[in-house]
Amino acid sequence: MIVGAVRESFPGERRVALTPGVIRLLKRIASEVLVEAGAGVLAGFEDRAYIEQGAELVSREEVFRRADIIVQVRGYGANPGAGREDLKYLRTGQVLIGLLEPIANPEAALELAGTGVTAFGMELLPRISRAQAMDVLSSQATVVGYKAALLAAEALPKLFPMLITAAGTVTPAKVFVIGVGVAGLQAIATARRLGAVVTAYDVRPAAKAEAESVGARFIELGLESAEVEAGGGYARPMGEEFYRRQRELLGRVVAEHDVVITAAQVLGRRAPVLVTAEMVGRMRPGSVLVDLAAERGGNCELTVPGETVEIGGVKVIGPVNLASTVAYDASQRYARNITNFILHVFGRREGPDFSDEITRETLLTYRGEVVNPKVRELLGLPPAVPEGVG
Repeated sequence: MIVGAVRESFPGERRVALTPGVIRLLKRIASEVLVEAGAGVLAGFEDRAYIEQGAELVSREEVFRRADIIVQVRGYGANPGAGREDLKYLRTGQVLIGLLEPIANPEAALELAGTGVTAFGMELLPRISRAQAMDVLSSQATVVGYKAALLAAEALPKLFPMLITAAGTVTPAKVFVIGVGVAGLQAIATARRLGAVVTAYDVRPAAKAEAESVGARFIELGLESAEVEAGGGYARPMGEEFYRRQRELLGRVVAEHDVVITAAQVLGRRAPVLVTAEMVGRMRPGSVLVDLAAERGGNCELTVPGETVEIGGVKVIGPVNLASTVAYDASQRYARNITNFILHVFGRREGPDFSDEITRETLLTYRGEVVNPKVRELLGLPPAVPEGVG
């Protein structure tokens, strides 16, 4: 078995799917590990570091030609533009593993299936305890939440911590985090370490204990219900009336804070709008809003993905691909997740066990067909599974 990693082609992407530290782990089951020359440079990993660990540096075309398993951060689907160039290299029986955005972009899954490749979408990984070491969404969200707090601290024209000086006392900044998933929790923890007073909100009842465990005060609006929680810890999409009532209740809380960090997302769907233009208008001049859902349309009505806009003295920051801005550590976490996944799925002498929940749920395409039930439903396909999977 030969495993290969290529340089990411998504615009601005600095991460790499394999780092030097995982090469020897992969060699437990792989006869060779191929890496495209220069693939790790933008993340801080020189070619010689891969060579020292036993990898072979080759061209992009040779990685695709020789490797049995191709690993990427953003495969086709998550990289619909430049990623299309890779389709011509994929072949029947080859394995592709990475972020593939099959829920948001199911048509790309059809194109992948047409190449004959066996594709595993890491977004589809079940949120179960034995899969935690493979959970790329959580590992990358940790980086995103950390960076969000730093962006807010840099943009805010006041200090985060309370300071007692000869010139007087500086009161701590007040930070409000909406959406207490992995990114939200890390944003809370980082803002707390910087000295801010942090308040948090989430529609999921279980989020209260999680937010309080990292030092936030949790507010309850009376809308929290177990019914809004989908499987795996995600919130399910709700009706517009629910979001309207939520915005109404959140308005006063948002206005009381110096910083608002929004991190409310529904897997593969457009993010719900939780902060309206009117709510931003009620924030004090100098306040900052960091919208971590910018790539999914934004939790704030005024968010512009990839830009910082200022309205009435309030900065609305819409960062995209934040994990890539901390590429060194984000890549190491991602590479370890991917390696654990490869060892789990392909570490058996008899081959993948398609009855295993982790293998079955992440399998996107197989033998020329889209096989994931959720994606088949989005494509309007019957819930048939090709022979050999089940």
